[in-house]
Amino acid sequence: MGSIIIATPKYDNANQLAEIIRRSDITENVSICTIGSDVLRKVEDMDVSIVICVRKLKDMGYEELSGLLPSHIKMLLLTKDPDLVPFSEEIVKLLLPFKVVDLIGTLRTLLSYEYYPRKKKKPMRSPEEQRLIDRAKTILMERNDMSEPEAFRFIQKSSMDTGRTLVESAQMILLLNDE
Repeated sequence: MGSIIIATPKYDNANQLAEIIRRSDITENVSICTIGSDVLRKVEDMDVSIVICVRKLKDMGYEELSGLLPSHIKMLLLTKDPDLVPFSEEIVKLLLPFKVVDLIGTLRTLLSYEYYPRKKKKPMRSPEEQRLIDRAKTILMERNDMSEPEAFRFIQKSSMDTGRTLVESAQMILLLNDE
């Protein structure tokens, strides 16, 4: 798990946030920066997952900082402005004042995206595989007086019960019915 950088012009506020994060057992690797250029230097030297920042640092705003960060780093923007819409979908906003449980929950959610990447879409079945499934459904519909959804569900359940793929179950139905 990467570290978290807290970027705020007031060191005392950042230190309080760092203690909250350390006590929550999210990560021990919490760094504090008061200017954006320090954040950028630390990002080059460390494995950073999240940057927590306020709207304005001493040398740049959150928009500029976000644009300079690598794309894999998430940003948590702390703001009092409920109408503020972050300019990027990659930035998560947390309204001040916040509850500790909200901060911790948000950080855990952001960190979970690292470990649970989006699932890849399954490749579509080939036309031949689809024909096998359709033929098996037709046999079940004709011989067992099933509707099309019932026949598909039968193949699907058979597949799950035996640990086979849908295509393998359809092939088994065809073999058992001499097709």
